[in-house]
Amino acid sequence: MALERLPVAANPLEPPRFGYGETFPGGVAPFLANGLPSDWLPGMFGLVPHWGDPARFARMTYNARTETVADKPSFRNAWRRRQFALIPVESFYEPCYETGKAVRWRIERADGQPFALAGIWERRMADEGPAHWSFAMLTVNADDHPLMRRFHKPGDEKRSVVVLEPGDFKAWLTARTEAEARTLLQSFDADAMVAEADPRHRP
Repeated sequence: MALERLPVAANPLEPPRFGYGETFPGGVAPFLANGLPSDWLPGMFGLVPHWGDPARFARMTYNARTETVADKPSFRNAWRRRQFALIPVESFYEPCYETGKAVRWRIERADGQPFALAGIWERRMADEGPAHWSFAMLTVNADDHPLMRRFHKPGDEKRSVVVLEPGDFKAWLTARTEAEARTLLQSFDADAMVAEADPRHRP
């Protein structure tokens, strides 16, 4: 992904360093931490608190619900310390059940530009491996969202990542109070995005 195309004050990474592509929980991907806002960092996708086991936690902590992030043991330290992150993406994927079975759909900007999701981060000072830095995406309720309500299992609550507008990047990274941060944790404009079926092809 062309990180240099994102309008943030960070140095672009050379592709060989992180190997851009689809990232799964437990994998490593670039993100921007407000504690070191001039550098893209390699982080484990799935936030790992200092007391957690990276092998177990990453697959359970890649999404942080905005409604409970301040209280959940896995996330509350990062939230209370205002450890906010920008997670750069070109698209994200969700399961759609409109055909009666789960079909992976790709969601991306209608203009094809990369964008950034709101996240939180942790740093495990004693670790030298991939969990040294880790991050999670923040999510909001999407039961009434024109696009995101189409995804996830019938009967389940609909959820959505938080897509930040470029003009809000700085405000998110520099938010100092919970009230400031929560004003930015909103549903995105469905008209700015497009979605289509993109099944994962297995050999």
